[in-house]
Amino acid sequence: MAAISWDRKDLLGLETLSSGEIEGILDAAAPFADNPRSRGKALSGRLVAFFFSEPSTRTRSSFEAAAKRLGADVLGLSAAGSSAAKGETLLDSLRNLEAVGAEYLVVRQELSGALEPLASKLKASLLNAGDGCHEHPTQALLDVLTLRRKKGRIKGLRVVIVGDILHSRVARSNIHALTALGARVTVCGPSALIPAGIERLGARVSHDLNAALAGADAVNVLRQQLERQNRNLIASLPDYAGRYGLSPERLAGHKDLLILHPGPVNRGVELDSACADGPQSAILEQVANGVAVRMAVFSLLASWRARHAR
Repeated sequence: MAAISWDRKDLLGLETLSSGEIEGILDAAAPFADNPRSRGKALSGRLVAFFFSEPSTRTRSSFEAAAKRLGADVLGLSAAGSSAAKGETLLDSLRNLEAVGAEYLVVRQELSGALEPLASKLKASLLNAGDGCHEHPTQALLDVLTLRRKKGRIKGLRVVIVGDILHSRVARSNIHALTALGARVTVCGPSALIPAGIERLGARVSHDLNAALAGADAVNVLRQQLERQNRNLIASLPDYAGRYGLSPERLAGHKDLLILHPGPVNRGVELDSACADGPQSAILEQVANGVAVRMAVFSLLASWRARHAR
């Protein structure tokens, strides 16, 4: 891995990262993406603990694969199977994992912003694997890495993020990363699913997907997060699919449009199978690049810990 300046113990989000730090992670991930079978020793003899209070397939398996490829031992817990189910606080749970030797804590938490106050109280490096509707930094990094590898650049790209923006931590982290690197971002969806003030993050707003896709280089398609919606924010799923779903008919005339999706895909709602599995889709490449990005993040945090070892 090339020498990259990194001076953070944790990775909690992308909002406070500079464009240089974001590019540094992408550059560190590139060799791992070039060689998907690559391994390393950055975490040799170290313990990485996972603490997830929400379900996960791609994020958790990707983080675990990354840790193991770098030589780590892995300890996995879910909140439902831990003492958190008995009322233990998140901080106490993480401190106990730290006490059994974990130097890296990968945490998914349903409460937005729950991790920032804890980082300074832990010696271990804290990695945000998604917190509520707030941020999902490594997902955005793998999305941006996929864009850069497929399009050759980020600066100047026109990227549409369509779907349930209101409840999406992926959308927020993507907006932070893409705008920091010079892309133009448009968020698109029903007005009830567009958070007030999203323009302050640097994104444009559209409620017309056909208009938003005109001239776009890529579209990141998000699912309806019905588990987070406490009231009916859309008329119906079929109505939503007709207005905001990506179909072959809607793709006509957009032959160079790259399709991204963070998963899980609700086929026939936000994305037809013909689009999800077609030549313009980079969904499985995103998953593969997720391992590379997480290997890079672990490696950078390991270098920080080596420099600050006592």
